[in-house]
Amino acid sequence: MLTLYYAKGTAALPVHIALEEARAEYDLRLLDFANKDQLEPDYLAINPKGRVPVLVTPEGVLTETPALLAYIGQVFEAAKLIPETPFGFAKAQEFNLYLAATVHVAHAHKHRGARWSNDAASHEAMRAKVASNMTECATLIETHYLQGPWVMGEQYTVCDPYLFLVARWLKGDGVDESVFPKILAHRARMEARPAVQAVLKHHD
Repeated sequence: MLTLYYAKGTAALPVHIALEEARAEYDLRLLDFANKDQLEPDYLAINPKGRVPVLVTPEGVLTETPALLAYIGQVFEAAKLIPETPFGFAKAQEFNLYLAATVHVAHAHKHRGARWSNDAASHEAMRAKVASNMTECATLIETHYLQGPWVMGEQYTVCDPYLFLVARWLKGDGVDESVFPKILAHRARMEARPAVQAVLKHHD
């Protein structure tokens, strides 16, 4: 049995969607960040980073969204959530790591400037850059990465719920969504999937 620790409004969303798409058996553990559940000793014993998502597996604990998505895709092979070839899998990892290392960091500057500076004026300067940085990221996704109806082309993969998360951030980050029709169409396709609808009940 798998256990997913998650919080609303976090990068646990794509992992939860992937579990549902894979028809995995799993338990959910909701953390309330407003109550600082993620800093409780019992949780820090599971994940010393004090963040989500965390997936507890029979082999041990996994953290970091790209790693969890890769694990789900490999364990639940029948769901075909990752490309079959080494190159295809590497391309999927390339996309997911771009979201984790670049896009999510650009988004995080809106509310989490204290991670990078103790100067309040710097925090404001970071927030002022979020819209342009996220627009630049969305432009790259729209023109380079989104290959077809799904990120990897015709095959739905673990890349798609991750992009769905990012697409849900754009408007709030000050991005003009109308200039990204492929991303908007992708988001609409995701919203129509039964697995996504089932998962959003826990996150919205």
